[in-house]
Amino acid sequence: MALIPLITLLDLVNPTALLLNRLFVAAPALAAASWNVIGTGLIGLAALGADVALALGYGLFGQRGSWLTLIVIAVVTLAAMYVSNVRRQRERALADVLSVAEAAQQALLRPLPRRLGPLRMEALYLAAAARARIGGDFYEAQYTPHGIRLLIGDVRGKGLPAVQVAAVVMGAFREAAAEAPDLPALAARLETSVHRFSLQVPAPDAEERFATALFIEVPEDEPMVRTLSCGHPPPLLLSEGRVHVLESSMPSPPLNLAMLLEAQYTVDVSPFRPGDSLLLYTDGVSEGRDLAGDFYPLTERVEGRCDTSPEALIEHLRTDLLAYTAGTLDDDVAALVVHRTALKQG
Repeated sequence: MALIPLITLLDLVNPTALLLNRLFVAAPALAAASWNVIGTGLIGLAALGADVALALGYGLFGQRGSWLTLIVIAVVTLAAMYVSNVRRQRERALADVLSVAEAAQQALLRPLPRRLGPLRMEALYLAAAARARIGGDFYEAQYTPHGIRLLIGDVRGKGLPAVQVAAVVMGAFREAAAEAPDLPALAARLETSVHRFSLQVPAPDAEERFATALFIEVPEDEPMVRTLSCGHPPPLLLSEGRVHVLESSMPSPPLNLAMLLEAQYTVDVSPFRPGDSLLLYTDGVSEGRDLAGDFYPLTERVEGRCDTSPEALIEHLRTDLLAYTAGTLDDDVAALVVHRTALKQG
């Protein structure tokens, strides 16, 4: 809209050569990028009207050059209206796809409760792909008779195949979390589910379908936490102002590889007292790189924030990681902060 009066003014300032009016074609061409079909057509008509007014004012209307300019503006306007219509259709299609993706994410990664028994929780999820809502990272928490059980993991690869495996893992965890007597039995149930899925849904990379996973069990009445790692990065324990890396004494292979390697599941026990926090994360956090190619120093970056709330710690992690990587993530990112408030009194 601004181009039409601007070009008209410039043409009036330079009346010796009626050449600037040819720039009127830019108005409908630019309108197609943001206006609807009718709006684009009206912009084109306004450009035609301004061109006719200038030609009449100079007494050039009806000459060959004048007709040629009008024809070019009209043709560009029609083409811009077509482009505008195509753009609007694609925008509606994209909105539908994003809506479906949003629903899929809510089904796969349901919002975790802020409080579950004696635990306060806050989660973070960042998809590496532009406009993506979901990926291969996942997390979940369930209140069970054995305590609060949590899961965080990362499927190898990206895209729809990774989402499918993540959906299988999450569905199996939600089904078995309350029934499995201990963490090894729970991990074995998920291993069976992923292995069965790989057999039922064959693909060229079926043998490479696997997911790292970290299982957490927090008894309500004991100041401790049980962890079982299936090839997943170790959690961080934030306690008394210090950060402790809870390395697994004997990590198991990722899900869908344990059967092949005949692995045994090992449970580690660590103190987890009221006031302590656990930071669970996927390798998208620890393997984030800056412009020089250096990995994100997670442990150093959370030093001094042991006493912050789960919400504040997650927000710090999100902003600090994006700043460190200059907003460019090579992999999906998932993180979960679990803060213990009290012990259940028997």
